[in-house]
Amino acid sequence: MAKDDKKKKSKKAKAAAAAPAGTLAGALERLAALKAEVASLETLLAQAAPADATPAEVALAPAPAAPEAAPAPKKKTPPPVSPLAPAAFPDLPPVAGVRFAAVEANVRYKGRRDVMLAMLAPGTSVAGVFTRSSTRSAPVLWCESLRDAAPVKGPQAILVNSGNSNAFTGKAGVASVEALAAAVSKATGAPKSGVWMASTGVIGEPLPHEKIAAKLEELNAALDEDAGEDAARAIMTTDTFPKGAFEVLPLGGSRVTIAGFCKGSGMIAPDMATMLGFVFTDAAIERDVLQKMLSEATERTFNAVTVDSDTSTSDTVLVCATGRAPMEPITSRRDPRAAEFAAALERVLRDLAQQIVRDGEGATKFVAVTVTGAKSDKSAKKVALAIANSPLVKTAIAGEDPNWGRVVMAVGKCGEPADRDRIGIRFGDIVVAEGGWVSPDYKDADGAAYMKNPELSITCDLGIGEGKATVWTCDLTHGYITINADYRS
Repeated sequence: MAKDDKKKKSKKAKAAAAAPAGTLAGALERLAALKAEVASLETLLAQAAPADATPAEVALAPAPAAPEAAPAPKKKTPPPVSPLAPAAFPDLPPVAGVRFAAVEANVRYKGRRDVMLAMLAPGTSVAGVFTRSSTRSAPVLWCESLRDAAPVKGPQAILVNSGNSNAFTGKAGVASVEALAAAVSKATGAPKSGVWMASTGVIGEPLPHEKIAAKLEELNAALDEDAGEDAARAIMTTDTFPKGAFEVLPLGGSRVTIAGFCKGSGMIAPDMATMLGFVFTDAAIERDVLQKMLSEATERTFNAVTVDSDTSTSDTVLVCATGRAPMEPITSRRDPRAAEFAAALERVLRDLAQQIVRDGEGATKFVAVTVTGAKSDKSAKKVALAIANSPLVKTAIAGEDPNWGRVVMAVGKCGEPADRDRIGIRFGDIVVAEGGWVSPDYKDADGAAYMKNPELSITCDLGIGEGKATVWTCDLTHGYITINADYRS
């Protein structure tokens, strides 16, 4: 029907064009052509209108709007650097037997490095701790298998990407890990059984591993012992600053270096590790001894920080001892040098863990929560985490409100032994409550003034035992919501 109308309209138009201008015949022809065009348009409108529309409604119906051009994608503005950040990234000393490189592979981010490679000298001992999440990522499962296998005698490698966590990706995720292990082995000479991997970023999207594999020759050619900061920046996601720490110590007549970096800002409530952390030392330490040192230190460092109570699917910490320092290997925890090294390692790990809290998404306050007088250390830590993870406590801190009643609430809800009439609370050096009641000397104005500090201490004494623990957290602000509401967009 519409085609016939168009043909009639075309014929009339041609006839009108052929008639002599200025004559009656020409005018009539043009009029007939216009009527045919109007009739054709009315037919099209009737076909597009609802079945119950009246002729008047059809006549008054507005013409369909022209399709709008798709809006240009919004360019994300990087969040400002956390007000709690250190003044600068530390000048990490080289660690003999370790080299780094970082490149831009466009895994997800544009215009920045997002893949790092670390190469480890032959004979390096590698210890690792990983998330116990039941939805562990493919790289975590791969690394767990390496940790539990026989030590590798040749060179080893650590490959890390940001932007995509390769978690909840099924068989495709496993295939990506295996393909990258083979590609790293080919590019570097490290055996597949010595290629450690970690991924961080969006969950549930296939990892474009071919983009990473295409950069491995470039990475291998760029390896340098002084490229630690580049590597630290490449593994960042919502972090606002790279995080590094080191310590140099005398150990049995030798000079030993411990240096490392980590990433983490949100989804921070580790269940035996933390976001991603990589620490390197030139000390000579047997692998099982190193593993025990790392596991013990992790409990008091990375496992004692929380930003939002959410445990990542990708939590990984690796400690690598190259053995290049001029010393006899530490093969037992009974070795006097073992305790000295373990203490230094724990200090480095604590520094890194606290930097993660200082970069908590939207954070403006760094908070140490200490619980004393608990039934046991384990119980004390559980109470401390209940306080540190409470949204009501964290928002009160953000608002600089000394609402100590919320601390009492958090103690009561966590299910650990406590006696209401023995609880004492302090904000810094200010005694807020004692013997289960507000202190007669406490003034709310003093508490409010203290809460304006960027670094705070909350201490809660349960008065029923000798157990104690300290955890670190931050406040919960509108900034956290802003960052996470558009994380994938």
